[in-house]
Amino acid sequence: MDYGFTTAAYVVAAVLFILSLGGLSNQESAKRAVWYGIVGMALAVFATLVGPGSGLWLLSLLLIAGGGLIGHYVAQRVQMTEMPQLVAAMHSLVGLAAVFVGYNAHFEVLNVAEMFAVSDASKDVLFTGLGGFAKLIAKKTPAEVSILHVELFLGIFIGAITFTGSVVAYGKLAGKVTSAATKLPGGHALNAAAAGLSLICLIWYTASGGFFPLFLMTLAALFIGYHLIMGIGGADMPVVVSMLNSYSGWAAAAIGFSLGNDLLIVVGALVGSSGAILSYIMCKAMNRHFVSVILGGFGGPQGEQMAVEGEQIAIEADGVAAALNDADSIVIIPGYGMAVAQAQQSVSELVRKLRAKGKNVRFAIHPVAGRLPGHMNVLLAEAKVPYDIVLEMDEINDDFPETDVAIVIGSNDIVNPAAQEDPNSPIAGMPVLECWKAKQVFVSKRGQGTGYSGIENPLFFKENTRMFYGDAKQSLDKLLPMID
Repeated sequence: MDYGFTTAAYVVAAVLFILSLGGLSNQESAKRAVWYGIVGMALAVFATLVGPGSGLWLLSLLLIAGGGLIGHYVAQRVQMTEMPQLVAAMHSLVGLAAVFVGYNAHFEVLNVAEMFAVSDASKDVLFTGLGGFAKLIAKKTPAEVSILHVELFLGIFIGAITFTGSVVAYGKLAGKVTSAATKLPGGHALNAAAAGLSLICLIWYTASGGFFPLFLMTLAALFIGYHLIMGIGGADMPVVVSMLNSYSGWAAAAIGFSLGNDLLIVVGALVGSSGAILSYIMCKAMNRHFVSVILGGFGGPQGEQMAVEGEQIAIEADGVAAALNDADSIVIIPGYGMAVAQAQQSVSELVRKLRAKGKNVRFAIHPVAGRLPGHMNVLLAEAKVPYDIVLEMDEINDDFPETDVAIVIGSNDIVNPAAQEDPNSPIAGMPVLECWKAKQVFVSKRGQGTGYSGIENPLFFKENTRMFYGDAKQSLDKLLPMID
């Protein structure tokens, strides 16, 4: 097929991807948006396989089928609680793919240069035998080849950072790597040195086109990715996930320029910009500076934190049930603990019974609840919780003083008053759900530990708070028969 068909298919696919991103901003349209993305990607792959210059399409189909089977196998076995680390793992593969494609482009440039170093009489014969991408390179002027060097260099640089950064993020989210912010001696100076070395390698590479500066830069970028994410604490991992998503998009866009693939450029730019915007929104929700996120400069304690006084007072299911039966206004705040316990169905049933009694029940969702943007919204939608009672933090925070009962299910940092009361807290200044202003607060929690982020929560010690200890699903299942 000719370039006209491929171009038209790419335009349609790009529109579908834009519709997909737009639809994901709303819970009602999210499922349709996913199908837009699936159809767009299928069309893009088909147009690429049958387009001009495509070769080895049978091998490509076999690899796509193999990858699809692996993806299906993984998707069938990954729990919702493991989605954050799965997303991080997928980002690492995007980064690694960018590195491999960049190196392939480098060797293609070398091959074309060597083939055209022969006599002019042989050039036409050699050009005929080149593959599609090599022909694209062969048509470039020396200035355009220099630009290509910069493009593939940037693609490899961003891809390598994305790869090791995503691997570390996966380890932190999966509990295989410490969630504490950890830096090597030298801290940011090491990152700056590695970035400076990469810049020198860029100048060296554009001048010589040699392999060694490209390889040296790759090692530096791999270190930057590792050290950046190791320097970020567990409380900030939701931002890291969206940031790495942005990195993977820019890596894809840079490689799109190298390959001369317009759709890859568009898709990479969409992913990169949307990930950056999401990171910025989440930084505002956590009172973080966007530049600090990019540089991996946050996540550690800022000084000696205030001592927490008092004791955690436990309560049993019958006490919680009595308070809920007497309450008129109830706000439920879900967190990662709800996901771990797979308690969303029990929560949905509790909401159904309470609403049947005429009570005003709503959910309060913090922008960084869970370990993945939108994590709680997906779980609640899966449990058939009505969309109209699931409210964002800004929509419901002012209502807590008029709330009879607030139920916190597996949340910690997003309901931590230390964010407002302790200037030395690692989450100082972070906007939080002010549930402690409700008349009564019940916290469903496994035990008295500080949780994933390691930050103590004064909410658990307040006079109007009672701790409903135990697995969230088991605790709620005990509670349900008592709601009369």
